[in-house]
Amino acid sequence: MANTPVQVVWFKRDLRTHDHSPLAKACAAGAVLPLYVIEPGLWGEPDSAQRHWDFIAESLGDLCDDLAGLGLPLCVVEGEVTEVLAHVATTVGPIELHSHQETGNAWTFARDRRVAGWCREHRVAWHQARQQGVVRGLGQRRGWVAQWEALVEAPLASPSPASPPDGWKDLPSLPPARWRQRTLGVGRESCPGRQPGGRRAGLATWRSFLAGRGERFHRDIGSPERARNAGSRLSPHLAWGTLSLREVVQDLRQARSERRGQDEWGRALAALESRLHWHCHFIQKLESQPDLEHRTLHPALQGLREDPHPERLAAWCEGRTGVPLVDAGMAALRETGWLNFRMRAMLVSFATFGLGLPWREPALHLARLFVDYEPGIHYSQMQMQAGLTGTNALRVYNPLKQAEERDPQGRFVMRWLPALARLPEAWRQRPWALPAAERAELGFVPGRDYPLPVHDFEAEARRWKRTIHEARQTPEARRDSDVLLERLSSRRGTRRPAPPPSPQLSLFSEPDQETP
Repeated sequence: MANTPVQVVWFKRDLRTHDHSPLAKACAAGAVLPLYVIEPGLWGEPDSAQRHWDFIAESLGDLCDDLAGLGLPLCVVEGEVTEVLAHVATTVGPIELHSHQETGNAWTFARDRRVAGWCREHRVAWHQARQQGVVRGLGQRRGWVAQWEALVEAPLASPSPASPPDGWKDLPSLPPARWRQRTLGVGRESCPGRQPGGRRAGLATWRSFLAGRGERFHRDIGSPERARNAGSRLSPHLAWGTLSLREVVQDLRQARSERRGQDEWGRALAALESRLHWHCHFIQKLESQPDLEHRTLHPALQGLREDPHPERLAAWCEGRTGVPLVDAGMAALRETGWLNFRMRAMLVSFATFGLGLPWREPALHLARLFVDYEPGIHYSQMQMQAGLTGTNALRVYNPLKQAEERDPQGRFVMRWLPALARLPEAWRQRPWALPAAERAELGFVPGRDYPLPVHDFEAEARRWKRTIHEARQTPEARRDSDVLLERLSSRRGTRRPAPPPSPQLSLFSEPDQETP
């Protein structure tokens, strides 16, 4: 074993030891050095946030404990990855690198290319394993579903105990007290109500869903209030990898088998499994079309929304648009980092159709608020809900209609906008229309006690819906749509759960959605 390279396992969005193929492969090959790198460049990107790091830091704590059970330390080092790897090789000797593939933002894509170049230059083997149903170098989607099935049905990877290399203590690893309290990310808003990070929290969340919370998943996931309990709430744990997609799918299928004949559970679990398919479907879109993060997908729709409307953007970001369901959604995101799909879609639709905003700045703002930020799903869904893919039904979410259907008594609005709690139910979603007599009786003045609508959002939405519809009808636009459909839409293969009526409905990073 003296000439065997040290097996460096680079953890990124896979903060667990259970079902971790790179770790299992490394443990079978020799001395193992688990490594997590705090990358200053990544945390300077405009989609980064303190709430992301706080979740990661808690997850690293659990990872440290689980690695210790295998006889291994976790080295947490700050720096640029190639420089860190060079220092590791100088300290412990020749290395091989193991990691999961990552479909992240443009910064991580460029970083991975730098790492690949460094590995080639220094003759370091880099072994990358898949952890999502995403295929690199995929030209079109035929057969995609069959490979997804093969991935989730494969046996779970089980790392065996191993030993760290000699000299690992000479590395500049930060002690937990140093990295747990770090201030990182562009978004600095606190998030006191977010879900805790770590594998133990993820397992507890999943078990509570299967033990009872999830029985009304398919019924309650559309409600912004009830979805907090009925949803799986696994999205941050899948996004940061404290749970693996494969273990969740296998657990879910086992639960479906055990509860066969229980109609409510059968519908709930089937609905969740369908959403897990869509989870990977949208990550594949960014993998196949990396510029989706920065450029409007459909050529015919590029440049349609150019005016930044800074005052409208600020009102939307700060939750003071004067439209209660929109502002309540923003307040909930600031406090908890989570919303159900329907409310996420409504926020994007309102920003892009109702306020006429270009999609990119709202995308970054939501990325910083979502604890479960997953770039592949995020940017695919941003463009879809903004009506810019050209391949899906044009869907515009009217917040007044959504309030009537999803929060008819205004409970969600009252929870997050207490200034409106004293209004009668009939006016809670339209406070600007409160009659003069009731204003006087309640002492409520629209524009003073709660903002007036910042814009005629219904007229604006009609205008943009008409404009985008017309732009999609030209022969050139139709040809471009066909090309995109062939490249980015999945095709039926073997065994596939029934999908929602339209891919339009798949959610950002949360495997919890509902049929409209």
